[in-house]
Amino acid sequence: MTGALLATRGADVAPAVEVRDLTMMYEARVIMEDLSFSVERGEVFVIMGGSGSGKSTLLKHLIGLKPPARGEILFDGEDFFAADAGTRKQVLRRMGVLYQNGALWSGLTLAENVALPLEEFTRLDAAAIEEVVALKLALVGLRGFETFYPDAISGGMRKRAALARAIALDPEVLFFDEPSSGLDPVSASRLDDLILELSASFGTTIVVVTHDLASIFRIADRALFLDIEKKTMTALGSPDELRDDPPSDAVHRFLTRSSEGET
Repeated sequence: MTGALLATRGADVAPAVEVRDLTMMYEARVIMEDLSFSVERGEVFVIMGGSGSGKSTLLKHLIGLKPPARGEILFDGEDFFAADAGTRKQVLRRMGVLYQNGALWSGLTLAENVALPLEEFTRLDAAAIEEVVALKLALVGLRGFETFYPDAISGGMRKRAALARAIALDPEVLFFDEPSSGLDPVSASRLDDLILELSASFGTTIVVVTHDLASIFRIADRALFLDIEKKTMTALGSPDELRDDPPSDAVHRFLTRSSEGET
């Protein structure tokens, strides 16, 4: 468990993120219902489940792209979707998102990609932005690659460049959508290292959507399991505890991969 999480446990503060009685739907089809959980400050929180269980849909709700069919999503104790536009904008400024494909602009260099949020949301001058960009790229191991374009570097490097952009504004909460997708084991492990470093060094609250077992057991303080058959969450706890004392066969199969089709 991270030091930042231990420091905040027991403090009389609202969770960084809280979900209350959430139902997710596409048109008339229920994806998941009765989801209630909180993400503590400084925690690395994993959302896991099989393909089609609604992991990425839940992420879209958490980052404000899709409103709940029912229920509430709170940041620092305030209902995001019930707030006014100004408050929602302030909340979004405190988030960072690393999308599954990185979502870098192919026509911009890595430095230009990282500079975009700084140019859009701060009053920093060009020299200050250049300094921040260099720092963020160095943090993810890409010092010297400022002038490279996304298609000139590896998939793992593109993910790290996208992470540099996601942390450009020093977000309090950072969301990852399948960060290891498409990466070789070495690159995936390096990205896990960066997630742990951000949590330990900066106290960043991190929410990761993934089905990658190695990553789940390595980075997660706690993990939430979405059960595709029951259409609700059926487990919440540390991955080791859930594996050693699973609350259901579905959780056991997922965390031990004892049957096909659970990935």
